[in-house]
Amino acid sequence: MAIATVNPATGETLKTFDALNGGEIEDHLVRADQAFQEHRITSFGYRRERMLAAADLLDADQDGIARTMTTEMGKPLAQARAEAAKCAKTMRWYAHHAEELLADEHPDPADVSDSGAIRAVVRYRPLGPVLAVMPWNFPLWQVVRFAAPALMAGNTGLLKHASNVPQTALYLEELFRRAGFPEGCFQTLLIGSGAVEDILRDPRVVAATLTGSEPAGRAVASIAGDEVKKTVLELGGSDPFLVLPSADLDKAVRVAVTARVQNNGQSCIAAKRFLVHQDIYDAFAERFTARMAALTVGDPMDEHTDVGPLSSAQGRSDLEELVDDAVHQGAAALCGGRRPPEHSAGWFYEPTVLSGITEGMRIHREEAFGPVATLYRVADLDEAVRLANDTPFGLSSNAWTRDPEEQQRLARDIDAGGVFFNGMTASHPGLPFGGAKRSGYGRELSGHGIREFCNMTTLWYGPEE
Repeated sequence: MAIATVNPATGETLKTFDALNGGEIEDHLVRADQAFQEHRITSFGYRRERMLAAADLLDADQDGIARTMTTEMGKPLAQARAEAAKCAKTMRWYAHHAEELLADEHPDPADVSDSGAIRAVVRYRPLGPVLAVMPWNFPLWQVVRFAAPALMAGNTGLLKHASNVPQTALYLEELFRRAGFPEGCFQTLLIGSGAVEDILRDPRVVAATLTGSEPAGRAVASIAGDEVKKTVLELGGSDPFLVLPSADLDKAVRVAVTARVQNNGQSCIAAKRFLVHQDIYDAFAERFTARMAALTVGDPMDEHTDVGPLSSAQGRSDLEELVDDAVHQGAAALCGGRRPPEHSAGWFYEPTVLSGITEGMRIHREEAFGPVATLYRVADLDEAVRLANDTPFGLSSNAWTRDPEEQQRLARDIDAGGVFFNGMTASHPGLPFGGAKRSGYGRELSGHGIREFCNMTTLWYGPEE
């Protein structure tokens, strides 16, 4: 894929960029390594000051960078502004919490005395330059939720962003530079995917984090494993949205629509499979379909638009193939299921609800990355749990029930990185984020996320005489 800004609402190529050559990549690696030697010994106060400055700058830049994101990948402008605000919030959260999260731990001397120690300390030390391979769907947020904890921990970052969001990627490097982080602390590499392996194998790069597709995750994990380097992977998701009879049905329907079409349906943690108890299935399906059909599809720069275009022509084609396969095998399109005729330019697709899904359909197993929801009628809680887990993914899940016993059962049995009761799955800086099964491993955000790229060092002190 060319490194270029292509407006998905029009298909127009607005700006292209040359990929870095070998010598330029080497210069970036040298700077990342040199910056780490300086940055790793700075104080938390020093890092805090710069991270807070970055948050202030991002707030000031909010409208401009939101428009850049919308131009590059098509998310509605209001959602782009919200993404920028969330990034600034997370920067501040780590600025204020990193020192506490990475404070030395002091085991009870009585617990280690039989080792011969008079005392012991566990210290979190930064690893070094970390390669971040990031996707286009949340082009600011996906990066910041890595960069803020990594920089606050004393690491340096090398960003290989998706090739269709180069201006957002370059903005991020400039943002941290403007905030006062030393030259080389955070750098954007305008490179194609073919250059990733050599960079990851370079001994100066100590670890990698990737958010993206399962094939991309497999490739990076394989290389890193061969080099014995740490990785954190956040891959695909096909999150279930369970609705049981005790749910507040009106609220569940409202949230279900947002949970499915947020970011034009292009979110790993978007609800995709709606598992509804047979006692309330008809009412839910009717209200949900009506709300999905009423969404406004159009120019993402228009403040009244609910759903913009998909990010690429290929992304739309992939989604169409899943829908067409399901319909061919007997699924019913309760609404949508086509390209909107009034938007012939750009890569738009109508909000779609499919019912009658069977296990032989591709969409039952594969992630639908766009505004397409699948409805399932379930007989009871047992069937809901079975279908919720009948996926290779396990990123997150939503469960709508006010029954405490049902909540306990779902908390125990849903195989995912999160179970959100009576609310929409969302990431928050204070909560760990990540998945199970083929949705990846490791955690981002919270204290768990900042410690992923730290060397947990045991300091043992014996008697001095």
